[in-house]
Amino acid sequence: MSSSQQQDPRDRPARLSVGVVGAGRVGPALAASLQLAGHRPVAVSAVSDTSRRRAGLMLPDVPVLPPADVLERSDLVLLTVPDDTLPGLVAGLAETGAVRPGQMLVHTSGRYGAKVLDPALRAGALPLALHPAMTFTGTPVDVQRLAGCSFGVTAPEELRLAAEALVIEMGGEPEWIDEEMRPLYHAALALGANHLVTLVAQSMDLLREAGVEAPDRMLGPLLGAALDNALRSGDAALTGPVARGDAGTVAAHVAELRRHAPQAVAGYLAMARATADRALAHGLLKPELAEDLLEVLAGGPNLPENGEDR
Repeated sequence: MSSSQQQDPRDRPARLSVGVVGAGRVGPALAASLQLAGHRPVAVSAVSDTSRRRAGLMLPDVPVLPPADVLERSDLVLLTVPDDTLPGLVAGLAETGAVRPGQMLVHTSGRYGAKVLDPALRAGALPLALHPAMTFTGTPVDVQRLAGCSFGVTAPEELRLAAEALVIEMGGEPEWIDEEMRPLYHAALALGANHLVTLVAQSMDLLREAGVEAPDRMLGPLLGAALDNALRSGDAALTGPVARGDAGTVAAHVAELRRHAPQAVAGYLAMARATADRALAHGLLKPELAEDLLEVLAGGPNLPENGEDR
């Protein structure tokens, strides 16, 4: 069953009452998506004024209640809190008797699998880990972005079909991740997405320093093409002075970064070394050119010091 084969929610009655513990950017969007699939949001917990406003925007007329009251009203509970908060929250809810047998508890942490929900499992709950591989804005546009979004799914084997069905109902595409692979899975996403934001922001800062008035307009087509090529071709898409072995150009880059943005030098060198390694391994960087390049990246004699030209 694909997301395109979903029934019109008007053709079926609401089936599960849905509660949200933690009205950050993720929880209200998932609850709104489940509502479109025919489920019924019944309660949300929110602490800050920002989260209360977000809950009101995304889930109008849904009451804001303490977490224990959210669980009392809900068949399906979305635990959408920060990673470091999740274990303590689960343990506390189980210890206080807020969790009831047969209740579905879903967390959205990329780091954790289903075992973090073991205290709730012992109380009779059904544990599911559903992590959307998407960045969220905390606005209604997030619901639309879930269409076709991949979810990292981890659950006890007997709950696998139920977990995947929930993802499909939200418009997503389930991708099974073994429990022991969750940290690696999450690290991969952080490396690709979170670090990308840092790289792009640094690039825009440097372009402004160089006098470019609209760095976003300049970078947009370039980065779009680079991303598309990388997703299609992997390492074969590598281009630029590192992949070509242009040691002099790379040395000039580092000199300019030391002069104008010394805080960016370490990141540039680290990414350049990683790029050189991959280019070498895939036959893109000629071995005879790699020696001078790697010497530059190691701070050798070809590298201008303190921004001074050699």
